[in-house]
Amino acid sequence: MTSQMMRQIIMDHYSDPINKHQPPKEGYEKVHMHSDNCIDDLDIFMLVENGKIVDACFDGVACTISTSSTDIMCELLKDKDIKDSKYIIEQFQHMIHEEPFDEDVLDEAIVFINTSKQAARIRCATIGWNAANEVLKGK
Repeated sequence: MTSQMMRQIIMDHYSDPINKHQPPKEGYEKVHMHSDNCIDDLDIFMLVENGKIVDACFDGVACTISTSSTDIMCELLKDKDIKDSKYIIEQFQHMIHEEPFDEDVLDEAIVFINTSKQAARIRCATIGWNAANEVLKGK
């Protein structure tokens, strides 16, 4: 994937995020995340039923990296069981921190592979993923 293709995927998820909205019904778990170094101030919502993430969405204000990363994460985790979701989150974190990772499970999230080259953007890229991890903790 070229750098231009990666930028286009990021911009598409920033300018027209599929999952940026309030939950359509009750029952979602919510985690609020913010960054002291960026404008990021997000609520991440996940509906977990019968050991599976049925839906994931987010709302709030965030930079390009946070918005697109969180939008991609929501798409990736929908309809996944908790074990698979935790594995995907773990692999994303490994990639961000330049550790060995399983790229086969990351789909479009692979566009953030060079994030570690801009250390200030690591928090932006992982804010939604950290919230999802928080929701799944203990499950």
